[in-house]
Amino acid sequence: MIRPAVPEDIPAIAHLIRALAEYEKLTQEVVLNEVNLREHLFGPRPCCEALIAEGAGLPVGFALYFFNYSTFLAKPGLYLEDLFVLPEFRGRGLGKALFLEVARQAVVRGCGRFEWAVLDWNEPAIGFYKKMDAVAMDDWTVYRLMGPALENLVGQAARPVSGSD
Repeated sequence: MIRPAVPEDIPAIAHLIRALAEYEKLTQEVVLNEVNLREHLFGPRPCCEALIAEGAGLPVGFALYFFNYSTFLAKPGLYLEDLFVLPEFRGRGLGKALFLEVARQAVVRGCGRFEWAVLDWNEPAIGFYKKMDAVAMDDWTVYRLMGPALENLVGQAARPVSGSD
């Protein structure tokens, strides 16, 4: 069963995010705070949405997504941040059901694009997405600023711009 997440799912979503990080060998990067997660999913100005996959009556998978905008298409886009099903519940169609529901949300909301990123080594996920007729955007490279680098950049912006910048 796939359903929209509700505030009571926050502990389960946090657990699933930590399980995803473990699978991706990125546990050192998880600093999530359940209060923030609740605010961002269910607060007065939500910035993302989540779906829950249930197995044996419990949350065993999730998809978290948000909307962006394509200037070239002049349409909103949907970005899938995370899609994860606990390993012991894989092979039952839950990942596909989550993926299809996110895709349906993109269509229903008039999105021109449905995009996500996948780690280069994650062959099971890459194979899964290829089965869905997804196309790798090999000519694009993702860049990221976070933490001190982001803060330093903003700090630099507060200084007057010189002709050498």
